[in-house]
Parts: sequence; C-alpha cells; structure tokens
Amino acid sequence: MTTTDPIADFLTRIRNAARARHRRVDIPASRTKKALAQLLQQQKFIGNFTVLEDKKQGVIRINLKYNAGKPVITGMRRVSKPGIRQYRGSKNLPRVLGGLGVAIVSTPKGIMTDSEARKQNLGGEVLAYIW
Repeated sequence: MTTTDPIADFLTRIRNAARARHRRVDIPASRTKKALAQLLQQQKFIGNFTVLEDKKQGVIRINLKYNAGKPVITGMRRVSKPGIRQYRGSKNLPRVLGGLGVAIVSTPKGIMTDSEARKQNLGGEVLAYIW
C-alpha cells in the first residue's frame, strides 16, 4: 500500500497504538522512519525498536512506553505536509510547549530535535511536534 505522507502514517500508527494501550506497533520501514524511531528513543518517548527484515521493505517494531498506565507520548502533530512544507531558519525554530515537547526537524545533517538544530545553527523542514 502506498501512502502520500509516510511520516503522518508513522505518527498515526504510534498514536493509535498508544491510545489502544498496545505494547508494540509494527510500521513499514524506511530510512526516514528509522531515523524518527531512533530520535524518539533518544528522547525517551518510546522504549526500544527493532528492524525486522522481510522480503519486501522491512518492518520497524516499536515498543511503546507507559508511565503509571498512561502513554509517555501525550500528543503528536504533523507540521510540514506534502501540500504545505514548513521550513524554518535556526533562529526561528519553534519551541513546543515552552520546551516540554520536541519539534523534529529535517536538516542537511539529518533528522534532529529543535534544540540540537539550534546548537548546530541549522534550519530545515519542521516535520512534527511531539509532547
């Protein structure tokens, strides 16, 4: 199945699985999705993830994280969409919930958080907000 916005599909699968209190979720793999999963793991929004190889494109299995029975990820929002791309310079990168959340930015040096991009003085496409 082809999707027009694979990042929105990635976020929606995680959101739906967390709301349904699933332990894990399987997502079709891609390089961008692997980078997003790695970033979510570094920021401690998810547990661990593994990439399962199959004869097609592979599957990313993400173990979700809960705190006292509630999902650690309380909200996600796709910012830059295929129809309307959102680019920001390093000085204009957004702060999510006053720094409590994370903005995911696609920069020339890879996908990183808004704070990492500010430190490296990099701008780019704002992919999503996670809190």
